[in-house]
Amino acid sequence: MITRTHVHVGEGELAGLERDTLVLTAEERRWGRRRVTTRAGRALALALPTGSTLTPGDVLHVGAGFCVVVEAAPEPVLAVTPRSREEALRVAFEVGNRHFTLALDGERLLVPDDPAMEQLLGRLGVVFTRTRAVFVPVGAGHRHEH
Repeated sequence: MITRTHVHVGEGELAGLERDTLVLTAEERRWGRRRVTTRAGRALALALPTGSTLTPGDVLHVGAGFCVVVEAAPEPVLAVTPRSREEALRVAFEVGNRHFTLALDGERLLVPDDPAMEQLLGRLGVVFTRTRAVFVPVGAGHRHEH
């Protein structure tokens, strides 16, 4: 049972351990109470404090001869390469104003591949591409549910 979002260990303490990963999307990294399976097939139960978010790269668990590290899964996103600083700020403002999350990927802004985001970007006249990428949100936005 995992009750903390990360274990405080140094690289030296991990030397020689098998590195197993728990690969999760951005949304899945926010689900603190559930059963998960690592890439190597280890079953874990998450019982994290309410409001916890797992961070890619964090060591989640150290066991006998192995450790489990959180990894971000590539997922469907809409990628915008802003033509100007002003366009980047406008996109970031409008995405945040709708309570969606946004990620930075080099020169690109990434937003969830969602019909509302596609409609917003089209209305703003912003050029975007549909792709798959690791999505690590800048903020802790939330979505309005039905």
